[in-house]
Amino acid sequence: MSQAVPPVIRHETVAVNVGGVRVGGGAPVVVQSMTNTDTADVDATVTQVAQLAQAGSELVRITVNSDAAAAAVPHIRERLEARGLDVPLIGDFHFNGHKLLAAHSACAEALAKYRINPGNVGRGSKRDEQFAALIETACRHDKAVRIGVNWGSLDQALLARLMDANQASRQPRDNRDIIHEAMVTSALESAEQALRLGLNKDRIVLSVKMSGVQDLIAVYRALAAQSTYALHLGLTEAGMGAKGIVASTAALAVLLQQGIGDTIRVSLTPEPGGSRSEEVRVAQEILQSMGLRAFTPTVVACPGCGRTTSDYFQQLAQDIQGWLRSRMPDWQRRYPGVENMTVAVMGCVVNGPGESKHANIGISLPGTGERPVAPVYVDGEKTVTLKGDRIAAEFQVLVAEYVEQHYG
Repeated sequence: MSQAVPPVIRHETVAVNVGGVRVGGGAPVVVQSMTNTDTADVDATVTQVAQLAQAGSELVRITVNSDAAAAAVPHIRERLEARGLDVPLIGDFHFNGHKLLAAHSACAEALAKYRINPGNVGRGSKRDEQFAALIETACRHDKAVRIGVNWGSLDQALLARLMDANQASRQPRDNRDIIHEAMVTSALESAEQALRLGLNKDRIVLSVKMSGVQDLIAVYRALAAQSTYALHLGLTEAGMGAKGIVASTAALAVLLQQGIGDTIRVSLTPEPGGSRSEEVRVAQEILQSMGLRAFTPTVVACPGCGRTTSDYFQQLAQDIQGWLRSRMPDWQRRYPGVENMTVAVMGCVVNGPGESKHANIGISLPGTGERPVAPVYVDGEKTVTLKGDRIAAEFQVLVAEYVEQHYG
């Protein structure tokens, strides 16, 4: 039984078309990710882009840092299309992007968006010239551009200018405030420069990434207050495991709840040998937990306590969640709306029946010392009681039948 969620009032931004994906303009928040393969290795990059896209990444960014990488991009695009994958590719350019795009027109055309960093697009007098070359290429190929400011590579000339002005003022502000101002100023001044060079506002996305939660919230609030550009959110260098997930969620959830953000990435450092797709799942969970989007049926499960000394319900919850996610590529085509379904897998009589009644379909497994039976509830009504050794398999059949009956 789906519950109504109060709508988040979105910050008004201009819509940007990124390879057929609408970013901003009130469109649903878009999930994106980035490969960590050597882009010159076409096989490895195609494999990872496909994994990320199949996990739900709606945009995928790839590094373009050399002639070999740039030459590989059109072949990567062709191989993905041969697999039936039309996920837009974003080229990540630093230092030499102006040269690579000029030398490799097929790369410039194959990409849906260019990501450029104002802090390292060029130094001194070359900065404006090289920035202009990138923007003119985007205009010529009608591509979107993300102007991505990062505090690890902030424009030092701009920062020095603002720091000097602050020191000369009668009431100098804290240096951290000046860094925040420099982040926002760099993004807005670069965007205005791009407009003067002929790039339309509906081809520009801005980001101001920092690695501190409160810093990130502050700069995006300031940027949103001063512009209507589409905004890409992400906590840069979030870290590994629980730390990275918690920090990213803490920062992005606050901004998203305030209606700020049109596309997000969760920048997790993968565990050794871990899947790059984990960052896609975390981004989806953030949006789904906040009621902003739905990607897969929600599994509600209790944490367990002394009343649930058996791990049976934990295993069932894990199996059901994995099974639901594995079915989604097929179900999304056959059963519109199934992503909004809620499934409860509870471990004892305390909250089990109640939570199961609130779900579309739920099961309340027996806790320690309770009768070895598991009542199943469908849309709030008890329909059957499962017993024996095949409770898990029988419940999975009931879930599949519910999907067929209610979303088919």
